[in-house]
Amino acid sequence: MTTTLRPSGPLQQSDGGARSRPYEIRVNSRRVGALTIAADTPFGPTVGEIRDLAVDEPDRRRGRATVAALAAEEVLRGWGCRRVRVSTPADSAGGQRLAETLGYVEYGRNMVKELPTEPPAAREGVTGRPMTPAEYEEWEALARASYAALWVERGMSPQAAAAKSEADHAADLPRGPAGPGVWLSVLEADGATVGTLWVARRDGGAYVFDVEVVEEHRGRGHGRDLMLLAERVALADGQRTLGLHVFTDNAPARRLYESLGYRATRFNLAKDLI
Repeated sequence: MTTTLRPSGPLQQSDGGARSRPYEIRVNSRRVGALTIAADTPFGPTVGEIRDLAVDEPDRRRGRATVAALAAEEVLRGWGCRRVRVSTPADSAGGQRLAETLGYVEYGRNMVKELPTEPPAAREGVTGRPMTPAEYEEWEALARASYAALWVERGMSPQAAAAKSEADHAADLPRGPAGPGVWLSVLEADGATVGTLWVARRDGGAYVFDVEVVEEHRGRGHGRDLMLLAERVALADGQRTLGLHVFTDNAPARRLYESLGYRATRFNLAKDLI
């Protein structure tokens, strides 16, 4: 029996090169699953994605997903893609095995924490307060630049990174600090500003969009102070979960989040198409 992909919808394409198309996974003429192939990531049209790959239960563990993923990679090569990304749920051992077998490497993960009933206490001499309008103007310029630089470090062109930073900040901070469900805070230790925090409502909970310790105050535990402040902010809004994303190569941040009780919910992986 032969496993193949068959388009199940029209090709969606933009003038900028973005494309996406849904496919059925078929064994001969029988449908056994589905996936979507796309080349519309922030990295531009040469970076593709395989999304929502799922094989029906009776046909699992027979290599259908492996063949489908390899066929999807061939489609992306035909579209001119040189790199492909996938995302697997943390509780999908099969999805993770498949990705690793096909040579995908984790570059980041989404994490979440179920918050305690009582807010965590702050260390003595450490306090959090809302960001002032003047502080917001300075913070926003730096946040946009550092966010773009972060993506450049991970392979995005400077032009695409700047555009992504502009678009993401416009989408997530459309009204600045005055937006509903947005909290921008400053952390102080013994009267000195030592860090900043951006928390907002997202996906039925709270989400840490940005956490930054002032460079000269790093290595003193203020990253933990900021994350505990994020918990207090979320709890004050009645939220029960706090989510975030961390890049895999940021080992200190990952260890901090794990020590605070965060668990992975999704693994984001990628590989180069040869």
